[in-house]
Amino acid sequence: MFATGIENSIPTINGGKTRVDQMEASDHYRRWREDFDCVQNIGIEYLRFGPPLHKTFLGPGKYDWEFADLTLNDLKRREITPIVDLCHFGVPDWIGNFQNPDFAQQFANYAADFAERYPWIQLYTPVNEMFICAAFSAKYGWWNEQGRTDLTFVTAIKHIVKANVLAMVEILKRRPDAIFIQSESSEYFHADSPAAIGPAEVLNSRRFLTLDLNYGRRVDSEMYEYLMDNGMTREEYHFFLGNRVKQHCILGNDYYKTNEHRVHADGRTEAAGETFGYCEITRQYHNRYRLPIMHTETNMREGPTGQEAVQWLWKEWANVLRLRNVGIPTVGFTWYSLTDQVDWDTALREKNGNVNPLGLYDLNRNIRNVGKAYKQLIKDWRDVLPASSVCLAVPIKPIGQDTWPPPVSPNAVVPNAAEAKGFGITDIHPGTEAA
Repeated sequence: MFATGIENSIPTINGGKTRVDQMEASDHYRRWREDFDCVQNIGIEYLRFGPPLHKTFLGPGKYDWEFADLTLNDLKRREITPIVDLCHFGVPDWIGNFQNPDFAQQFANYAADFAERYPWIQLYTPVNEMFICAAFSAKYGWWNEQGRTDLTFVTAIKHIVKANVLAMVEILKRRPDAIFIQSESSEYFHADSPAAIGPAEVLNSRRFLTLDLNYGRRVDSEMYEYLMDNGMTREEYHFFLGNRVKQHCILGNDYYKTNEHRVHADGRTEAAGETFGYCEITRQYHNRYRLPIMHTETNMREGPTGQEAVQWLWKEWANVLRLRNVGIPTVGFTWYSLTDQVDWDTALREKNGNVNPLGLYDLNRNIRNVGKAYKQLIKDWRDVLPASSVCLAVPIKPIGQDTWPPPVSPNAVVPNAAEAKGFGITDIHPGTEAA
């Protein structure tokens, strides 16, 4: 699956007074048809996309579906398969922030009603980058609740991951063959000295918390104590162990040069740059969760020569091929996002209007060099990968076949939701590859 994305980040800053809306900053609300034209021009058939949560989810049971109807139905007409991104770094004002214990159930209700309205959609990322969302909102003090304590961090984690799990459960009730592609940041913390080994080990355990809970995996003893010491109850912990929907998931992971960190003895961290790289860090995540992998985000500034992003694309693609060649099932690659982004140079902590040249297209919808390179990469590799794959195929239903449940003969046996595992990711079979 070759993909890109329309970024729909919506965190709040300034104590919740200012909304940072990337769809607004990129002019997508006005130029969405042009953006979808750009997707087709490159030859991309999968798009990470979702309607802005704060403009769509107006209150309990209250929705404004106009923009979602226009855009999603147009993607369907174009046969571009959406990977629907329901929550991207922020919530509507009426929910407040990720400290609100009602968020999880309210979001699950939204996901249920969304799946009812769009039964033809199969691929979802319910909550984007759960770890980063919790860290930036509730540990670093940058977004939304702007918390800076372990208590606010753990509270955000348990609410965010519970929302993700409940949303998957509700969607599966309505679309038993739904597939969930997590988009989670892949991190690594390098010890700067022997005295920094301990702090680095703690951080390297903490990076897995959201995915451990999401997949119903028991955390290690140190992380269990950390969760219990900072507000998680045994009942809350056992909720995650008792709601495993892992068999319906693909481990989507994101990698940027900023994902590796140098840890000092006092616990301070600084950017390490690309040290291990995507392939090695992804091996660590795959060894832990044993799920198919999709590279769900990467980018690089175009740079003064115009080739820096092209070189990064080549390097990340080489890492993806390396994973496949050693037998790790790798089913997709994503350059994120379609157009340039705005204010990510300050991690959306400030609303300055600074354009960051990270997209396949600039904000005038002129294709960048990396867009041309990605178009050629897709053309060159699309037909080669299925024939040479030692990996697995994702059971994705063609977008034109848009009814659920599918037509059956009078004598056929139709599974109910509880029996639907056969339509999930466990149904992957060898011999072909969707890419």
